[in-house]
Amino acid sequence: MKKILVTMLLGCTALAAVPATAQVKQTREQIIFYTSDWKGDRFPDGRPKVSADLLKRAADCTIEDVWGFLRQKGYRNQYEGGWMMLHNDRPFAGRALTVQYMPERPDMNAAITAEGKAEGRVSGHNSWPIAELQEGDVYIADGYGKQVEGTLIGSNLGNGIYGKSHTGFVFDAAIRDQEENKEIKGFNGFYRSIDPSAIRDMEMTAINAPIRIGRATVLPGDVVLAKEDGVLIIPAVLAEDAISTAEFIGLTDDYNFQLNLANKNGGAVEGGWDEKKFAGFKEYIAKNPKKVRMSKEEFDKMYSQFYDRTMHPRSGQGGL
Repeated sequence: MKKILVTMLLGCTALAAVPATAQVKQTREQIIFYTSDWKGDRFPDGRPKVSADLLKRAADCTIEDVWGFLRQKGYRNQYEGGWMMLHNDRPFAGRALTVQYMPERPDMNAAITAEGKAEGRVSGHNSWPIAELQEGDVYIADGYGKQVEGTLIGSNLGNGIYGKSHTGFVFDAAIRDQEENKEIKGFNGFYRSIDPSAIRDMEMTAINAPIRIGRATVLPGDVVLAKEDGVLIIPAVLAEDAISTAEFIGLTDDYNFQLNLANKNGGAVEGGWDEKKFAGFKEYIAKNPKKVRMSKEEFDKMYSQFYDRTMHPRSGQGGL
């Protein structure tokens, strides 16, 4: 019996020596669990890989037009406003690399530091997410709104973010070195405030986990659309339809604005779509083909749906 107990104890000791599964950086399986509806390409870490072309198109869409599509699909908690930004005239869109911060406690800090050492990570914990960034990513962090000593980056980390992603960041927290970060060509970022203090009593607890940014929920790989009006989080699985719909609405608005400015809409300054107006819209598109970013097949499908909803409404459904 004694021999059996010794054998069991040795076995338990051996198991205890085996490194634990990473706790800070979420596994590929965990990310796929939360984004299982996505059937397209993924990064090695498991995040949905929305195409670079779609990200460029997203940056040209209005927040309201994409937001309206998401609400119709039941996604009502995807927007957050009230930001400061490095450049209010420089919108950007990218794939979310999510990061969560919490108030620091010594035992948690020790465990995370030990894990980082075992993984060969260097520098402060707030620099670890930067090493994970891919081109086209947005470093988006829940810093629980902390401002004094809640500065997630200074200018060195700002340069590091842009060097890896060529995009920007969204922090529900503060930054320092705003002046120097503004000087990084092509860079932009959204944050709650500026403070000269260094980060303190904060702990980076998760990379690529679901996070909350104000009233918006963010999953890794979501499309982050950041504009002067605010930040909109677009689920990767809906990104293509959301952006195409917003683009189509933008085209109909452009045409309608021209009619209003030329005083050709009569009393129907909003709406008033009839056969004549549809014909005029088709002619407008034919004369301005470069305005259409989606494929011809996608445009024709959306035009037919718009025409059908408007000219043959069912159950009180109208146009766009």
